[in-house]
Amino acid sequence: LNKPEWYLTQVLMWIGNHAEFLDDKIQPILDKAGSSVNAGLEFSRALVMLILEKLAADIPFLLYDDTLFCHLVDEVLLFERELYSVHGYLSSFPSCMHILSEESCFQRWLTVEKKFALQKMDSMLSSEAAWISQYKDITDVDEMKVPDCAETFMTLLLVITDRYKNLPTSSRKLQFLGLQKELVDDFRIRLTQVMKEETRASLGFRYCAILNAVNYIATVLADWADNV
Repeated sequence: LNKPEWYLTQVLMWIGNHAEFLDDKIQPILDKAGSSVNAGLEFSRALVMLILEKLAADIPFLLYDDTLFCHLVDEVLLFERELYSVHGYLSSFPSCMHILSEESCFQRWLTVEKKFALQKMDSMLSSEAAWISQYKDITDVDEMKVPDCAETFMTLLLVITDRYKNLPTSSRKLQFLGLQKELVDDFRIRLTQVMKEETRASLGFRYCAILNAVNYIATVLADWADNV
């Protein structure tokens, strides 16, 4: 249960190792028979169906172990990325994201994603470098004077988007968007709390860093507005 990468990697190896044989030996037979079947894709689909069976059997035993469940989700997302980008798998075919979209599994994924995101936010804001720009010594890169915590937070949101963007239904994607909106609001509240501590020194280093953070986040969110 703690090593889903074993069978996920094995399937990717089988797909890769058989590609040449299927293309050179089997596909011409299908073509000659006038079939529209793609041998390589059908082989991949059959193997993915085995993975879906395996996931459906394993997930109930992983749901309430945060570490194992997170590891499974991470490995499945890596598997899916390689399946599509390297092996040309079709989005219309069955995929692991259908299993992760099932209600009990999906709600658990959302809960765990939120838990780890909040932990990340705690650590980024308590860091000694939270209000310092990574690029403070490079003038032409650092026009917005973005503090490290704001940049890390927006990267966190981007990573979450990358993780859920291949979910098969819009309703599931919108639930993840709802989580992101919660995180933005939580970050806003945290910034406000820090700002209240700094009101006596409104031209001070940290107060200005908070304003720069807000400006940067607003600018990036506006840039993302075109991303459906």
